[in-house]
Amino acid sequence: MMETGARRDPLILTRNLTRIYTVGGSSVAGINAVDLVIAPAELVVLKGNSGSGKSTLLSLLAGLDRPTSGDLLVAGHDLGNRRATDLTDFRRNVVGMVFQSFNLLPTLTVLENVLLPALLAARPAEPARRKAEELLDWLGLKSRREHFPAQLSGGEMQRTAIARALINDPALILADEPTGNLDSRNGRLVMDLLAELNRRSGCTVLIATHSDLADALATRRLFLSDGALREDACDA
Repeated sequence: MMETGARRDPLILTRNLTRIYTVGGSSVAGINAVDLVIAPAELVVLKGNSGSGKSTLLSLLAGLDRPTSGDLLVAGHDLGNRRATDLTDFRRNVVGMVFQSFNLLPTLTVLENVLLPALLAARPAEPARRKAEELLDWLGLKSRREHFPAQLSGGEMQRTAIARALINDPALILADEPTGNLDSRNGRLVMDLLAELNRRSGCTVLIATHSDLADALATRRLFLSDGALREDACDA
């Protein structure tokens, strides 16, 4: 069950996944007994109010946090029993993250920001540069390669962040409120780009969002409430 070589194996598999935080001497469940199976190439929208556990679940799936109990497998990696160095390699090679706040380094150009994860993963420099340029061309940022983040619009910064998330060909894209700092036009553009990425590459995409912009694009819609997960029928 630990390997995902067979095409039918899930990309994400959790059983009774629980994350408990200690706050002021009290225990608080970030997520509680979550069972989840997500197949390769799905586009999943995760909804829930603030504090429902969306960011906690994404942090666990990204290997940024560890579960208190339960099983957590992503692309064949048992994230509950990995060393810190293994989790770092996992984040660099398996998962691409897109954040609400973009998280671009202000002293690096657009091209350098996109290339950074490839360099950290010790990918060959010239192929990585070609891949970065191709991604920026696809995302309409060819003329912005040598600009710095402060010279970009919000939509351009988020497209740069998407290119950065894709540079190492991840099996999974995790997007945490990717349209939260964008106007409706740029928000729709970003959601359409994530859906096109899912269709073109078969990359699994999980979008945690308050927005309804991705609902019609999703193959599944999940809802978190007080750390508990449920699934609604998807009309897409």
